[in-house]
Amino acid sequence: MTTPADGVGPATGHAGIAVFPIGLVVAGRRCLVVGGGRVAGRKIAALLAAGASVTVIAPEVHEAVAALAADGALAAIEGDPVDIQLRPYRSGEARDYRLVLTATGDPAVDGEARRDAEAAGVWVNSADDPANCTALLPAVHRQGAVSVAVSTGGASPALASWLRDRVVEAIGPGLAELAELLAEGRAAVSAQGRPTSDVDWRGLLDGPLPGLVAEGRIDQARALIASAINIPLQ
Repeated sequence: MTTPADGVGPATGHAGIAVFPIGLVVAGRRCLVVGGGRVAGRKIAALLAAGASVTVIAPEVHEAVAALAADGALAAIEGDPVDIQLRPYRSGEARDYRLVLTATGDPAVDGEARRDAEAAGVWVNSADDPANCTALLPAVHRQGAVSVAVSTGGASPALASWLRDRVVEAIGPGLAELAELLAEGRAAVSAQGRPTSDVDWRGLLDGPLPGLVAEGRIDQARALIASAINIPLQ
């Protein structure tokens, strides 16, 4: 699944904001999306893909629900992780969440939610307003445990999406399986009380390992890792 590039829209007249790249673990944590349009729908889908517990607040959510249905986000989830509340945003409620994303298209509403979040020390992304965000959403591609993310600091969402797609094309298939095999190898090394840094993982990745996985030759790939770490893998 992919998410919208940077979560921002029109150019802001600057070269982009310097960001500290980090991956937030939002699984099971309460996140708020204020807005019910197509942009909000994509933000909801991105949160659901990361396992977040999402509350959506908007007078109407027809476009957001349509966007979720179109990209398969609703069909892919189990249980009921989305709480949709058909009403206006209430002053101060952003403080009750770990992450807030605003996308109403109304500067007054988005601004109020953003200020509430900032006052409470809650990270906030506000669509079309990168200069006032404390969190910028990169262009993302996911394969299993692997996330490839590109951000331009809000300077050009189109460039972020373009770069993400070029990177994904260059890497090719098999990222999820490759990550699983390497995790298996690291766990085996750790189980023997050895530091995982003793293994030349970069050498493995610069060799035939990725190609073997991409071709579906998993047994050979597993044997190559076992040889490199000197431990037989199951």
